[in-house]
Amino acid sequence: MTRAQLLDRPWVRTTESILGHIAATILGFVMMVVGLGLGVTMIMLPAGIVIGLLGAAILVGGLFARIDD
Repeated sequence: MTRAQLLDRPWVRTTESILGHIAATILGFVMMVVGLGLGVTMIMLPAGIVIGLLGAAILVGGLFARIDD
């Protein structure tokens, strides 16, 4: 079975989609926690806000975004 034939199977696409959403959700949560940790210190507050908001956007995208071909 060639690689192209394997990628045409619906379960492969579904598994890739689920794993991508899980990875985005975990990454977004970690970025939010890091942003919160950086935001506690006054010096790193601007970076913490940016990282935290990007993490929130990635988390929401991982939970609710739908990407179709």
